[in-house]
Amino acid sequence: MRLALLPALILLAFTPLAQAQTPAPAAPAPAAASDKPLAVVNGKGIPALYGELVKHEMAQGQPDSPQLDERIRESLINLELLSHAALDKGLDKEPHLAAALDIRRKDQLAKAYLEDYVKAHPVTDAEIQAMYDKAKTEPVEPEYQAHHILVKTEAEAKKLIAELGSKKAKFEDLAKKYSKDPGSAKNGGALDWSDRRAFVPEFSEALAGLKKGEITKTPVKTQFGYHIIRLDDTRTPKLPPLDSVRGEIVKQIQQQRVRDAITAVRTGAKIE
Repeated sequence: MRLALLPALILLAFTPLAQAQTPAPAAPAPAAASDKPLAVVNGKGIPALYGELVKHEMAQGQPDSPQLDERIRESLINLELLSHAALDKGLDKEPHLAAALDIRRKDQLAKAYLEDYVKAHPVTDAEIQAMYDKAKTEPVEPEYQAHHILVKTEAEAKKLIAELGSKKAKFEDLAKKYSKDPGSAKNGGALDWSDRRAFVPEFSEALAGLKKGEITKTPVKTQFGYHIIRLDDTRTPKLPPLDSVRGEIVKQIQQQRVRDAITAVRTGAKIE
């Protein structure tokens, strides 16, 4: 986990709207900053650490350069001057702004506490193994491989079912010609291997009721229209090797750590 350390105003000051970009992947933590301030504004120094934080959070993906450092410095000077101008006008006393500032502060403190809690309670190999062993004992949802044709009206669906029943046309050919599902029509209505949770309930129930090679005898109505479904095959998925899912297990345990931390601070609290 990584804390979002900077107020939104820095983002606005640092990146002109016309040049706004999607942030790049996380960079390594910033190195220790120098004690020399970036600038002194009306007698108050702007700590070099501020510049390091801005560079780490906002300038990821950009090559380090004197020009980048200067942009960051100017942005922090603007931030210092504008924030003091707001204080001079008493804007920090405005109820909505005061509430927003308080919530932002508490949010950052809460994130810092949770990050510290997770760090202080590292995930052990024994926990990873135990969760993996538990997954091996749990029921496994079968996966289905199927084709379908999606049309707008029940009458059209019934007509296609009749054609399939008379063997006058192949399922794949009808799917390519008539199906309204853009994702599967070009592939003859083929769907990826999926368990029932990937489909809306009506589709899922009809699919599970089919035998291998069977086609639904009546149209299946869903929010998307009317489906004709053919079940091609089923399989029981195997649990991946531990090493391939270790990272996912660690994340799940860390999420539980967060829930534990929240439960702990709520225990004994007087909440009305």
